[in-house]
Amino acid sequence: MVNITKTYLPNKKKYKEYVDEIYNSGWITNNGPLVQRLEKRLEKYLGVKNIILVSNGTSALEIAYRTLDIRDSALTTPFSFVATTSSLVTNGIKAIFVDIDEKTLNLDSEKIERFITKHTSAIVPVHVFGNPCDVEQIAKIANKYNLKVVYDAAHAFDVKYKGQSILNYGDISTLSFHATKLFHTIEGGALVINDDKLAQKARYLINFGIENPESIPYLGTNAKMNEFEAAMGLCILDDIAEIKSKRKDVVLYYKKELDGILRFQEQNKNSNQNYSYFPVIFKNEEELKRVQKALNDELIFPRRYFYPSLDSLDYIEPKQNMPISRDISKRILALPLYPDLEKEIQELIIKTIKENIQ
Repeated sequence: MVNITKTYLPNKKKYKEYVDEIYNSGWITNNGPLVQRLEKRLEKYLGVKNIILVSNGTSALEIAYRTLDIRDSALTTPFSFVATTSSLVTNGIKAIFVDIDEKTLNLDSEKIERFITKHTSAIVPVHVFGNPCDVEQIAKIANKYNLKVVYDAAHAFDVKYKGQSILNYGDISTLSFHATKLFHTIEGGALVINDDKLAQKARYLINFGIENPESIPYLGTNAKMNEFEAAMGLCILDDIAEIKSKRKDVVLYYKKELDGILRFQEQNKNSNQNYSYFPVIFKNEEELKRVQKALNDELIFPRRYFYPSLDSLDYIEPKQNMPISRDISKRILALPLYPDLEKEIQELIIKTIKENIQ
């Protein structure tokens, strides 16, 4: 069986050496030495100032909203994983959608201003599939209306824009380190915050709001990463160059064989790719379903990323209709992509696609 992705597992002996350190120290959570080590290594590798490791990407988003005191409503994209929206709603923030650009699949920055009201406190864009948003235009709008910007950068690990990390844009950027991601810590996530004071506040918030044993100045939660997850991250980071290189080979072969047959996401010309996903867009939903069934019959399981469009969720109020997002979400399919995807399997995927489109 071939799934959309396959979790990369590092050398078992290397991971066990870190586990032995944990057993020897007895320190398994609460900002342990491996968490601290991983934060420092990631800051250097990614080129960011303050990275704060947390238990998962959804928690990273929620901590970001609390750190910036975001309330009332926020503008966001309907084309993303559900956590982008649900994290707003569960924190009492109304999700007001702005439709996407049909080529880049990111929130359309040209449409943002028409949705801003006196209740808007933030913009929460997503670098969809690691493709950078129009960060400069979004910054101009945010400055004009005094809005906070939280980038959901769950897919944007190691993406650079004009020579620097895309994570340095906005007030806060958040990452997911789930096992399905390019870089993972089993479960996990992170916040990137340039402002030192805000970074310190976020550190309190991930630990129940506790400043010290006698002071709890904030309403916090428990969102800390543990040592076993950090150990996995340290191992994965050692292998990240090889992981990216192998994924790049898979992506380039897909593009070579499917170019002119299916449509691809238009990439930001000022950035690199991290090869985290390979989505393709069909002419219509019927064609997608036909290809999906044919692949499933071969025990190959791509995924409809992202479906359904989030503006169609039952719990969203007020009701909204984002036609471009709804259209794209019905026609897009992410193909299997992981470092050791066998060439013959990839060839079967491509052959099956070609045989089932008109």
